[in-house]
Amino acid sequence: MTIIKSIHEFDADESNEQDFKPLNAEEAAVLLKSNPASSPWRVLVWQIAVGCLVALAAWALTGRSASAWSAGYGALSVVLPAALFIRGLARQQLAANAGSALVGFFVWEMIKIVLTIAMLFAAPRLIVQLNWLALLAGFVVTMKVYWMAMWLRPVRKDSR
Repeated sequence: MTIIKSIHEFDADESNEQDFKPLNAEEAAVLLKSNPASSPWRVLVWQIAVGCLVALAAWALTGRSASAWSAGYGALSVVLPAALFIRGLARQQLAANAGSALVGFFVWEMIKIVLTIAMLFAAPRLIVQLNWLALLAGFVVTMKVYWMAMWLRPVRKDSR
């Protein structure tokens, strides 16, 4: 019974595709105006602010500066690669075609991941009396700012 039901849903999806109407230039401009894009630099500023707050909270909760440095380094392990990624993507906007822009996106994402892993591996050598729990807290909370950015983005304007 579920197979038959899903076939009918598939047929309904095909009829929706036939109702698709491409936008003209004016309609596209109105749509873009009503859905402002979030700046990746704004998200980065939020990450820096949240990372500082986590480091201060780690210091306040433990009373040890090593915990604050650990949490701050965890946040830095998110912020520094993200800044490099944003800078690299800004240069990709000048790409001649979509294919090279897509390749550039994947290259910069790989660089971001490798730099993040390298920074985490270097943490025990760079932070005296490293507190892994504080480092992990700084890392995870700062990483979650990406999700918060969806809620904190500029309010959508009604296009009607």
